[in-house]
Amino acid sequence: MKQAIKFNADSKLLSIIGEWQGWLLYQRLYSEHTLDAYSRDLAIFLAKISPDKELSLESLENLQVRDFRRFISDRAAQCINKSSMGRELSAIKNFFKWLSANEIADNPAISVISTPRKNKVLPKAVDEVDALNILSKIKGKAQNAWQGLRDRAILSLLYGCGLRISEALALNVGDITAKSDFLRVKGKGNKERIVPLLPIIWQCINAYLTESPYQQREGEPLFLGARGERLSPRIIQRQLQKLRGELGLSDNLTPHALRHSFATQLLGEGVDLRSIQELLGHSSLITTQRYTDVQTETLQKDYRKAHPLEKQD
Repeated sequence: MKQAIKFNADSKLLSIIGEWQGWLLYQRLYSEHTLDAYSRDLAIFLAKISPDKELSLESLENLQVRDFRRFISDRAAQCINKSSMGRELSAIKNFFKWLSANEIADNPAISVISTPRKNKVLPKAVDEVDALNILSKIKGKAQNAWQGLRDRAILSLLYGCGLRISEALALNVGDITAKSDFLRVKGKGNKERIVPLLPIIWQCINAYLTESPYQQREGEPLFLGARGERLSPRIIQRQLQKLRGELGLSDNLTPHALRHSFATQLLGEGVDLRSIQELLGHSSLITTQRYTDVQTETLQKDYRKAHPLEKQD
């Protein structure tokens, strides 16, 4: 169970933070998970800025550039990685920007602070043979037949439609039918997109529904756990962990790797970046362009493996 969030703030500032959280949840439509992360990031900032006494709204307005930079230095000294640091600063900037936009408080010093540049990380994908092996063998890793069919259906959505694991597990009965040629997906920030649906994916889902011991009605969760609750992503993550050793695959094999495989293999077949961006639900083409780097890396490995000169001493 997560610990309750404690803000180092006086009663007035606590009330304002509550209003900001409500805005994130109901106006910006942030998920409960993102809201929790942003709230904890702000709580860390307030605790680091003033460890000995409660902060007020006025004290936030009086923070200097050096105060923000000292916070960044302190976090770096604690070996916080750049991704986490970037998210913390994003939450802090979001809060100060909201204060300014609502004419509650203004501190221009925050605008001077830049987010540390993250190290470039290429998406980890699996090739076509490994992806098909995963879909074939995942059924045998479950405790019983219906759960194995469920796991195959979920992974077919990741590999066949490019869904995030959270998007697949959020589906309800009736979202996909035998007549469905397309699937409407609600992604990050409640943004909707349309993705084509291959007939084999419906076949996998129908096989699971046929064997499921639960009477699942339209509008109810599609993928269920052993007790009939909406399935947790951790279950699928554990099932893939079981396959790693058997198939000789990398420790980086995660459900998200199948989404990456969907993108890189489409790119390899000549599908343009804009189309892949739409299919993945990326808000920025820059995010999608990472897959061109993956293709280049794969091409280089294949070239070195195949070229006669590379085989000479």
